[in-house]
Amino acid sequence: MAVTERRLEGKNVLVTGAARRIGRAISLALAREGANVAVHYESSEKEAADLAAEIGSLGGRVVAIRANLSDSNDLEGLVDRAREELGKLEILVNNASIFPSDTFETIDLESLERSVEINAWAPLVLTRAFAAQTERGHVVNLLDSRVLGFDRTHVAYILSKHVLSALTRICALELAPGIAVNGIAPGLILSPPGKDEDYVDRLARTVPLERRGAPEDVAATALFLVTSEFVTGETIYVDGGRHLKEYSGDGPDSR
Repeated sequence: MAVTERRLEGKNVLVTGAARRIGRAISLALAREGANVAVHYESSEKEAADLAAEIGSLGGRVVAIRANLSDSNDLEGLVDRAREELGKLEILVNNASIFPSDTFETIDLESLERSVEINAWAPLVLTRAFAAQTERGHVVNLLDSRVLGFDRTHVAYILSKHVLSALTRICALELAPGIAVNGIAPGLILSPPGKDEDYVDRLARTVPLERRGAPEDVAATALFLVTSEFVTGETIYVDGGRHLKEYSGDGPDSR
């Protein structure tokens, strides 16, 4: 029986917010293709340790690194710490984010600054540090399918994702030709914190494909992007076509 070549054999990867949800799925998908993974987490220590053990069982090298992305020392040192453990990084996945609830009436400057700090500024700092230590590689930013529209109940969050969307295109130009920078915009995948699974299932009717997605759908897209040699500055919508309704004006409350 022929042995299937693993496409990321020996590549070193840093995934932020890797311990849970979509970050976990992406980390496992890359590890199954042979990547060595730096699992970043802040508070999910047990989940990070469990993920590291699972990645280790796949045969790759793995390290779990705790860092508070709102602490400038932690943030600015994260890429160096991952590199010290694994070697030069070839792939960066900016997945970590926060999802506070606020509206047009309730948003304040502190909430906006906090969301931009974690959801956009941290990816920018990490991307610059990543580019400083490699001439070739891939950066993937996790966005949101609603960057084409609006989210009335998470205003600071969606504004920060608009910033990250613009940064994705800016970095793609600034870091070409050696480093490709792309975005993934998930849609109806997982329930937000505090919501049960029925919440997502009820909203499946708003999706043209009339079903929800899975973290593995996002992970498969990340794998495509980090193995592509001719895609940069793009955003792929992994949302069953829901973003098309934003174009049509079919409301901002997509999930």
